[in-house]
Amino acid sequence: MPHVLFAVALVAVASAFAQLEIEIEGQEGWAAGLPTWKIENRWTRLLLGSRALTGYHLWAHVFILLVLHLPYALSPVPPSWAVELRIVAFLVLFWILEDFLWFVLNPAYGLARFTREHVWWHARSWWGFMPREYWIFTPIGVALYMASWVVGK
Repeated sequence: MPHVLFAVALVAVASAFAQLEIEIEGQEGWAAGLPTWKIENRWTRLLLGSRALTGYHLWAHVFILLVLHLPYALSPVPPSWAVELRIVAFLVLFWILEDFLWFVLNPAYGLARFTREHVWWHARSWWGFMPREYWIFTPIGVALYMASWVVGK
């Protein structure tokens, strides 16, 4: 049952955040039309798949990271490696799913336009039918989740 709850929470939170980002960004992905700072250099190209680091994305990531750690502050949940691994697994899987749902739920895109040709900010790192980050971080997120149950025993 905890695996089902994890999956349901992941889908619910990623869907809600994707909808929020669609409202903020509209059809312009990767904060292209937002009044935010952008840094682009060899490090951002290496780490972000040829995308700039934006103030919008930095603060969105920090916000989600902090929210996921709220159980430590709001209840007597003792810090543990198992809990931390589960939080990081959720974080990794959340960003992959949220990014994908941004396309699926966005009226300007939809699943049919989830292609290298229509998604300029993922185009340079597109492998097969989805961005490189999905291929790399989905198994990492799953492995972290599985490790959280091994460590927690």
